[in-house]
Amino acid sequence: MAKYEKAAEALRNEIRAGQPRAGERLPAETTLAERFRVSLPTIRQALGVLQAEGLIERRHGRGTFVREPRRLVARTNERHQWEKDRARQPLAEREKTGATERDTGLQVDDLVFSAVYEEVSADADLAEALGVLQGEPLVRRSYQTRYRREDFPFNIATSYLVREMVAANPRLLDDSEEPWPGGTQSQLHTVGIEVARVEERVTARPPSAEEAEALGLHPGVSVLVLRKSCVDTEGRVVEVSDVILPGDRTEMVFVTPLERW
Repeated sequence: MAKYEKAAEALRNEIRAGQPRAGERLPAETTLAERFRVSLPTIRQALGVLQAEGLIERRHGRGTFVREPRRLVARTNERHQWEKDRARQPLAEREKTGATERDTGLQVDDLVFSAVYEEVSADADLAEALGVLQGEPLVRRSYQTRYRREDFPFNIATSYLVREMVAANPRLLDDSEEPWPGGTQSQLHTVGIEVARVEERVTARPPSAEEAEALGLHPGVSVLVLRKSCVDTEGRVVEVSDVILPGDRTEMVFVTPLERW
């Protein structure tokens, strides 16, 4: 094992044992180098490993700190049926909680939510995904939600609706109506659309510079890229969402009930 790996392993074990605790500053690099009897470049390499693992963070002008764990988002495929079950419930019931609260265990008042709507034209990718002609008017909805005690959102979500499908309810074109109690399935219900199935495809890749900055990602942390398609009872794709999820605080849980013999 290389010297930097030995130093990283020792520090990793100490951090996981709670010494130092989350939020506490590590000793100076020179002190660590003396402790492990290695050069400064070697100890910096060890700290780089721990930073890539999300265990520490470097704060400019202040030093290196044990990273505070961020709120975990556990996203299950059961969430879609849960949302559908709520879509037609009374407003007072729908206002109590939402999908983000379900995924995080937080309450409505714990969250800071933003939504921006824009009308755009379908490019080749979205036209194919939604089964419409290229250039078809769409409603692009950009969502971000974060824990009030943290600086960065849980994910970056962009949802697309075919404008013609939802224009019968002008409220669905107005971002001041957000957050909509009951979510997208409840919104679609107001124009007579029932979602019959949800298809999700997940890939992983390094983040772009903009994504890393927006999500507060440390070097070495990948993102999960989720393309979600909602299909109605007539077989039409009625919504497409692209969600960028940080790999260091997202857990994808898939539960598949099996028919009994």
